[in-house]
Amino acid sequence: MRIVVHGGQPLHGTFQPSGNSNAALALTAAALLTDKVVTLHNVPDTRSTATMFEAASVLGTQIDRSDSTVRLHTPALHTRELERALTERQVGTVLFLAPILARRRHARLEIDFPLSRLHTHLTALRDLGVNVHASGGVIDFQVETWERDSVTLLQTSVTATALVAMLAASLGQETTLHNAASEPHIQDLLHMLVAMGAQIDGIGSNLLHIRGTDVLGGAEVGLSPDHIEVASIAAIGAMTHGTLTIEGTNPAHLGLITRVFKRLGVDLYLNGDTVFLPTHEALVVTQNDEELDVPIETAPWPGFPSDLVAMTTVVATQARGTTLIHEKLFNNRLLFVDKLTGMGAQIVLCDPHRALVIGPSQLRGEYLDTPDVRTGLALLGAALCSQGSVTIDSAELIDRTFENVVSKLVKLGARIEVVQP
Repeated sequence: MRIVVHGGQPLHGTFQPSGNSNAALALTAAALLTDKVVTLHNVPDTRSTATMFEAASVLGTQIDRSDSTVRLHTPALHTRELERALTERQVGTVLFLAPILARRRHARLEIDFPLSRLHTHLTALRDLGVNVHASGGVIDFQVETWERDSVTLLQTSVTATALVAMLAASLGQETTLHNAASEPHIQDLLHMLVAMGAQIDGIGSNLLHIRGTDVLGGAEVGLSPDHIEVASIAAIGAMTHGTLTIEGTNPAHLGLITRVFKRLGVDLYLNGDTVFLPTHEALVVTQNDEELDVPIETAPWPGFPSDLVAMTTVVATQARGTTLIHEKLFNNRLLFVDKLTGMGAQIVLCDPHRALVIGPSQLRGEYLDTPDVRTGLALLGAALCSQGSVTIDSAELIDRTFENVVSKLVKLGARIEVVQP
């Protein structure tokens, strides 16, 4: 999809975030752990959730959707295979390994990406007692006996945490998980497993004690609002000198985000589940001695999320002062900054993990291609605060995770044309 963005229009109005798309992926997989009905509320209609539901249907799930409510029922799993046709479209489909192993004890996964991406996941599964054999893009999993009651993840991986938690909830024994991820979507998953009959201590922390049950029941749960979408829309509103009221948020998921944004001159006011963004005539980087030269660093939750590093970099281009962005979790999240420098931003890429941003810069029209979901939304934000028109290709990638975000922005006053569906 190609869009043309006409910059310089302030955003005004009330915004309602969608449910967390990453939570939808995990909870969909967890629904297959039981042969009972599971009902999910506040489910976003995105490309990633559509692909996940398609995979669930192939596995044997009956799916009934009405607006943002989805009913899933899996009386039996029809297959133990996750074919490449599904996994190449949505890496999140590897989450279905948990229900397949829990109910069938044998799974087969085809992948088209490097095996190293699953190193933490495979190590954790082996620690639980799963026999893993990989050859030529095909991984076979076989369970004879569950061996370990304690697992330590090599990395604080969201997907690996979800896999271990789902399996542990189904084992009928106690499992301790160390170095677990604790992001809001993981918390949603753990609360759902509790609703299905598991007992879990430590939700929201990096240490989980899970007492599983032999038979998980059905559940009816709601997804948390997408905190990344909330923060991104607030950032775009600030950069365009707009005024926004964002309703239906979870303030517990915004604490550190609001503090980091304040360092860039963005003031957000929380009142219950509502976030208010006043008009900002100018953004100024905090100049106090205590925070001077202290970088903005990403970290596992509850640290500052890596999913916001691209948008934060764009905000820094509009704030007067110098900001050092340090991406500590991923190797390639800052490699998009050449697109911003092409628009007129002053950015020094120190290395793949650090970028020095000198602002403010008047961004100008440019042709852009969307490399991935999070960067795509950040580039859309850059286009909306730029001078002139910006053409963005592959904009459909943004809708993979964010529900109808382009049309939502248009309702707030953004000038965006879809010139090639």
